[in-house]
Formats: sequence, C-alpha cells, structure tokens
Amino acid sequence: MEDVFIIRGGKKLEGEVILSGAKNAALKLIIASLLFENQKIVLENVPQIADVLELIHLINLLGGKAKFIDKNVLEIDSSTLKTNKVDMFHGSKIRVSFMLFAPLLYKFGECFIPNPGGCRIGARPIDRIIEGMKAIGIEVSYSSKTGFYHALLKKRPTGFYQFKKPSHTGTELLIMLSVFAKDKVILQNCALEPEIDNLIDFLNQSGAKIKRDKNQIEIEGVKQLTFKNSFKVISDRNEAVTFISLAMASFGKIKVAPIREEDIFSFHQKLKEIGISVIKDGEDSFVYHPHGPIFKSTNIETSPHPGFMTDWQPNWAVLMTQAKGKSMIIERVFENRFAYVEQLKKLGAKIDFIDFFVDNPQDFYFFNYDKDKNYQQAILIDGPTKLHNGVVDITDLRAGATLAMAALLADDESVVNGASILKRGYENFVEKVRSLGGEIKEVT
Repeated sequence: MEDVFIIRGGKKLEGEVILSGAKNAALKLIIASLLFENQKIVLENVPQIADVLELIHLINLLGGKAKFIDKNVLEIDSSTLKTNKVDMFHGSKIRVSFMLFAPLLYKFGECFIPNPGGCRIGARPIDRIIEGMKAIGIEVSYSSKTGFYHALLKKRPTGFYQFKKPSHTGTELLIMLSVFAKDKVILQNCALEPEIDNLIDFLNQSGAKIKRDKNQIEIEGVKQLTFKNSFKVISDRNEAVTFISLAMASFGKIKVAPIREEDIFSFHQKLKEIGISVIKDGEDSFVYHPHGPIFKSTNIETSPHPGFMTDWQPNWAVLMTQAKGKSMIIERVFENRFAYVEQLKKLGAKIDFIDFFVDNPQDFYFFNYDKDKNYQQAILIDGPTKLHNGVVDITDLRAGATLAMAALLADDESVVNGASILKRGYENFVEKVRSLGGEIKEVT
C-alpha cells in the first residue's frame, strides 16, 4: 500500500496560511476533559489530525464518547467510561495515552497503562514522571513481563515535587492528577510551554485553582470541575515555524495567523538575525519575507520554551541549506533528533555530524545523559546548496515536514515515503502547500 507524497519542487512558495489548532495542546485538553463527571465538554479549534483521531478512537474503546460535532469542534463525554486498562496495541500507537493515568485513576481508583508510543526520537524521561506521581501520593509499579504500569489512587494527592529537568508531559500530567488534591500540590522547575498554559486556563475556567509563578505551579484541590463555556485550542506554533521556514527557504513571502509573538519569539529572533523581515500585521498575524537574495548563516542550540524548540530545528536545518556559510545546530533536548540528516543528504544537502564537547553534559543536556554512551548532538550545514530530487523516508513527525520542505525546494519530482507519519501532526498539509503554489499530491 502506497503511503507517499509525490512532490514537484523548485517553485517560490508564498501566500497566506491560517494555522490549525496545536496538536500538543489539543491532545492534553481532550484527556483533561475526561476529568469531568456527567458533563459534555466542547473544545473548539481541534485539528483533525491522525493523533487526535487515534485518541478519539481510544477513548471510545474505553467506553467514553468523543466525536466531532462540527468541522473542528469536538465533544467529549466521560460518563460512560467502562474500563481502566488501555490495551497495548492502541496505547503504543500514541504517546499521549500515558496521560490517561489522570482520568482513569479518578474514575476507577486504579488503572493499567502500557509504555507510551509515539515518535521514537530518544529515550524520553518517563522515570521523572513516575517519580513525580509517587511524590504526590500515587502508587505506581511497572511489570517488565507485561509492559504495563499499574497505578493506585488510595488517597487524594498532596505534597511537593521538583522536576530535575523541565518536562512538559510531566508537568501536564501532574497538574491533571493534582486538580482534585487533598489540599495543595506544589510543583517546581516546571516546563514553560504555552500549551501548558492553555491547559491551565481550561481547568481554571472550569473551577480549578491553579496558579503559576514562572516555573512554579501551585494547585489547590477542588471537589469537582464544572464545564461552563466551549474552550478554544491555541494555534500550532510548530506548524507556523514549518510554513514560515518553507516560504523563506524558497525566497517567497508569507502571512501566518493567528499566532502570538511570545510563543515563537526565539524563532523570530533568529529569523531577523539571518536577514528575514518579520512584520506584525494585525493583532495576531505576521508577514515574513527575505531582505535580499541571500541569507546569513547562524548557529542555534535547542532548549525548552522560551528557547529555540527542538521541534523547530529540523525545519531550520532545511532553511540553513539555503544560507551562505556554515551553520551549526546543537540538539540539547533529545538524543536522537537527527534521523532526518541522512535523508536530507539524499537530496544534496551538505550536512556533517561534528564533535561537540561540554564540561558538564549532565547539566547541559535535558535528556538523561549517559557518560558511557556515544552521542551525536551537533551538525554542521554548508550552504547555499541547490537541492535535487530523490526518494526519501520519513522517520518521525517533524522529520516528515522537513523532508517535504526539502522536496518542495528541489527541482523535478521527488517521492517522500511515510506520508501518514506527517499527518499525525499537520492538518490539511497538502491543501496548505498547494495554496502557497506548491505541487504536491498524496498517494494512498
């Protein structure tokens, strides 16, 4: 069965893109909606992407009800949930299934969740999340024989936990688990992503008592949540970065909306540094275009928000293939985020892994650094390079957008295998590319 994009590249791409709802916000809001008792929750601006559809399917399998009642309007009802165990097959298909701990524990008092699925871009720090759950009073054990975590909620959570390193998934899960706390739960060194604030706003609108002071979050437990008004998912800043990078690499002009500058501020800073004009055009939209016929090269290091996000660096790598000079990308968040490099080289990109040493790697990197393991955490890109057509394979979601971008820049026809992986996080990708003048079709 085909699962490919056929792309004919080499065109200047320009126009306007209206952003979809954020994948990383929508998934967590859907799961948080299961915390409500005997109420139908309505979420707006929910992207109809593969990960969302998979989560909806999983909720329905568990006995709950989730369905789109309009184009991007989702209704969720947890009152009919009937099982506390997520089966291995469906749990492994989507990483966010791990966060079902919160609603299932409050519904049944115990639950069984398999090791999470999703993109394999590194050994994500599940241990930090489990440590946090235990710190606030959740009993959790893991069976290597079955591959399942078993959690028990014998009393309402309370206590304090400080993340060793910020974790957006850990922060979101512990917030959900603490909404009905016995008294207060205090979380420190929390992640700062705007998607987390979107979750906090949703829960507070429904009666939760959550206060954030920079990287400290204090949750005062409430007895129940009460749904009042439909809630809107924020725009997908990762999608914004993808289309901005694509248009700039083709030396086009693009308008993107709606997006808040503070959500992509570090990206804007780098765009300006290499010679790209960033113009605010209304309350929540921006127009981008190159100052001249060439970009300057620059270096980046990834870090959690408000830094330059790890999800953005694959897109940035393609943009840097069109910049003059050598550009370095240092990946600090995940230890396997450069799987796209060999694929880009198939299209003519000049990229090499380089040695990069720091005195304190355990502190410098956000993953669990193992001193006995060899890491490749830095690449050097030489540009500008005229990319050529070829056949490439998508390995993970953000790499998928990267390879599609590169194929759209390259002359002639390219084949990008693994289209379904890209569709996990991008809504109407083909249609949006075509609206910018790109030639792309999906063969399924």
